[in-house]
Amino acid sequence: MPDVRLALVGAFFVLVWLGIGVRLVDVQALNADAYADRGFEQRVRQEELVAVRGSILDRDHQAIATSVDALTVIADPTLIVDDVATAQLLAPLVSRTEDELIDAFASDRRYYVVQRGLTGDEAESFKLYVTANNIKGLFYATEPKRIYPFASLASQLVGFVGGDEGRGIEGLEYRYDEELAGVPGRQVVERDPYGNPIPQGHHTVEDAVHGSDLVLTIDSQIQFTAEKMLEEALLDTGARSGSVVVLDVQTGGVLAMANAPTFDPNNRRHAQPWIFRNGAVANVYEPGSTLKVVTVAAAIEEGIVEPSTVFDVPPEYVIPLEPEPKIYQDVGHEDTLAMSVGEIVARSSNVGTILIQSLLGNETHHEYLASFGLGTSTGEFPAESAGSLEDATDWCVSTCGPSTAIGYRVGVTPLQMAGVFATIANDGVWMEPHVVDAVIHDDLTVDEYEPVSRPVLSKATAQILQRLLMGVVVSEEGTGWRAAIAGYTVGGKTGTTEKYLPDQGAYSETDRIASFIGMAPISDPRIVVAVVLDSPHGENEDGDDLKFGGVSAAPVFAAVMEAALHDLGVPPDAP
Repeated sequence: MPDVRLALVGAFFVLVWLGIGVRLVDVQALNADAYADRGFEQRVRQEELVAVRGSILDRDHQAIATSVDALTVIADPTLIVDDVATAQLLAPLVSRTEDELIDAFASDRRYYVVQRGLTGDEAESFKLYVTANNIKGLFYATEPKRIYPFASLASQLVGFVGGDEGRGIEGLEYRYDEELAGVPGRQVVERDPYGNPIPQGHHTVEDAVHGSDLVLTIDSQIQFTAEKMLEEALLDTGARSGSVVVLDVQTGGVLAMANAPTFDPNNRRHAQPWIFRNGAVANVYEPGSTLKVVTVAAAIEEGIVEPSTVFDVPPEYVIPLEPEPKIYQDVGHEDTLAMSVGEIVARSSNVGTILIQSLLGNETHHEYLASFGLGTSTGEFPAESAGSLEDATDWCVSTCGPSTAIGYRVGVTPLQMAGVFATIANDGVWMEPHVVDAVIHDDLTVDEYEPVSRPVLSKATAQILQRLLMGVVVSEEGTGWRAAIAGYTVGGKTGTTEKYLPDQGAYSETDRIASFIGMAPISDPRIVVAVVLDSPHGENEDGDDLKFGGVSAAPVFAAVMEAALHDLGVPPDAP
């Protein structure tokens, strides 16, 4: 029996050693390369190198949007000792609920993001809290976080990013997402089971291409003033919303694009989605009297009228229609008056402007409207509307011309109307409004904006219009006297239109769109400011009705224009 047992034991060891030998031959000889590759794959990790998102800078290269290093908290649930207790400790500090954390910690996963985007003191406090409470199973990584140093400044224009990947989802962040995002790199590194790099191990790096920087035409100080004045206007007039656009006349660069109400992209959780809308380029309205400048400019350019041409202007202009006539009126005008073209502009006479348009004709009128940039968008701004401008062949022979002459039937944006006045201010040359002045790439090469321009009016006609618009502000009968600025000559135009309600297919009986658009200084126009308010109501301290653009919008224009002139160092040109 002992010999049998010994033989069995011996046979067992022979089989074991034989199995080990076969395994060694398999591993070290027959399939050595395959096992070597498998071991290499277990040690070597491919890791993405994050591309830093480019910054959005104002014209002075101050960052309006930029990325900073932030702390990301990562959990390995297999290393967490007590799922419930750990979740209870962390929930008050992170954006996940206690139940979410418990479910995640109870899983078999090895990687779970607890929190992203902790910066500065917040990050340090979190680390100290984890140490003090002896929380196990947490690790830290550094990732970029998008921040907006000036908070709500130009928020609808700049937009914001969202999601774990930080992709642009609104504003310029969305429009230029590809340029800003860059291209991630890749790192291949050999690590031990604890994640430490193995000395002399495999290590290759493909560097990330960081995102490009956008240099805007925005002047942060002018932008701040425009937003402040607009916010005060909403409080003073009860308007639902408003927009202000400030243009550099000579370049078409947007110096400010303000909307109210506004929001802080750093903390937008409770903001209503409609507030993200950039009303300066997305909101379409009928411009009313501010569009009369195109009617008059076209007639002067075509040699049909001169500033001194006199019209007998009745209080009403009647077009016989069935079942009832269409009647155009001048407010506070009861008798037929002899008015020059200059007086028609200064008084903002509806009937006088219609008489001028009747000489101009629909087809020529349409050509000038299109040439001034109406009916088309720049394509630079997300959600930008082209507005609406019907082809001349679709205009009716009765009311279409008269209504268009005084600013109805044409849908415009505040940016488009600012461009109309900037064309007059720029001696008749239309410059495409733009907000991105340059793109600075990761390799420091620069793509600069090349202005698109076209002549619309002769210099002589444009300068005539500049003087006529000054009469709106300085004339005793002018509607825009509240737009005057001490020390500067100012020209502009008021606008008050009934608000169209698309859901009802009719005009509101109470709400108005009030606007004022103008330029300064008239001796050498440098800046155009457009102010548009949605549904201002009530009375000012003098008892004047705030629904009129000359009452509610003109003072905002004056405040913004004065600040812009001083900011740019434009010398006074009036005593």
